[in-house]
Amino acid sequence: MAVKTEARPSTTEVRPFNIEIPEAELEALRARIAATRWPEKETAADQSQGVQLATIQALARYWQTKHDWRRVEASLNALPQFITEIDGLDIHFIHVRSKHEDALPLIVTHGWPGSIIEQLKIVDPLTNPTAHGGSASDAFHLVIPSLPGYGFSGKPSQPGWGPERIARAWPELMKRLGYSRFVAQGGDWGAVIVDLMGLQAPPELLGIHTNMPGAVPTDIDKLLQSDISGANNALGKLPANLSADEKRAYERLAFVYQHVAYGLMMGTRPQTLTGLADSPVGLAAFLLDHDARSLDLISRAFAGQPEGLTQDDVLDNITLYWLTNTAISAARLYAENKLSYFAAKGVSIPVAVSVFPDELYEAPRSWTEQAYPNLIYYHKLDKGGHFAAWEQPQLFSEEVRAGFRSLR
Repeated sequence: MAVKTEARPSTTEVRPFNIEIPEAELEALRARIAATRWPEKETAADQSQGVQLATIQALARYWQTKHDWRRVEASLNALPQFITEIDGLDIHFIHVRSKHEDALPLIVTHGWPGSIIEQLKIVDPLTNPTAHGGSASDAFHLVIPSLPGYGFSGKPSQPGWGPERIARAWPELMKRLGYSRFVAQGGDWGAVIVDLMGLQAPPELLGIHTNMPGAVPTDIDKLLQSDISGANNALGKLPANLSADEKRAYERLAFVYQHVAYGLMMGTRPQTLTGLADSPVGLAAFLLDHDARSLDLISRAFAGQPEGLTQDDVLDNITLYWLTNTAISAARLYAENKLSYFAAKGVSIPVAVSVFPDELYEAPRSWTEQAYPNLIYYHKLDKGGHFAAWEQPQLFSEEVRAGFRSLR
């Protein structure tokens, strides 16, 4: 893989960055896809055993014959990209300043199995809102970093780069770019990180927006984690006074906890997943099987029924993982994490929450108000899922604008 950065005179320097993947690497990728050794078809009639053979074979055919990495590369290189060293590690990021000088600085953080590819569709709506139904007063100066170990950021060579450390690094990045006040947004790992930024509460941070809020009461979260196998009948031990929304949220999360084998593996034995660095199709299947509703959405796209995500969207992201060889380095974030993904963390700064119906769980207003005593915005939407910025960029952009409007 080839990338270009300018020579760095100091560790705090912000260096321009450009992507140039050698054609030989793309040819080698296509050859590996063609050489895939396939398993037999699943014995279940649904996706209960994982990514179905028909889905992953359709993906492989498209990947080998039709997907165009050069299109993705050109889209990324059309945006201002940079590298800077923070706490001994290179951090890659996109930085697009709005033409509206009074724009509010915003840092947006992706998750797993995503990347900066997730946010490409929201760059123009957030930085250039007047072209997308918004007003100049809705504009943002936008910073989109690649998480450590992901994409073009550096790969930690020592333990310690968990979400708390990333949460401390992002304000340093924003200050280095000249921003003395800013807001932060995140989903998936990004949601955990913005929660921790809110908990750390650096003075420059005005507020956060999350589309996967850490809002679950501690006692409920402990009950969920005590019954990952589903054998302990935790549902029967729930408090009797839960509302219908709260009980539904618990049931959704119980399903999630019982179907996150990928998270358990990455959290305990990431290095054992070496096969993901060797087989592009194996990597693709692993990345696809994040959650049931997202897998349904992606499977429909490869069955000729795209909705929210296209085949190219999915493969743009997977190809980035392959070309940067970051399957294992990205997985290590799970091993570094010692926190609950969904539990309330004690954030007291202003918080905006958008609840998408196909998220891992729909956070009830009651739990959200308890978790975030300074809740400035809460809205439940009619469509959209876990990868909201990627699937529903217009809706997502409108939510971010609305969520931060009172902080300008």
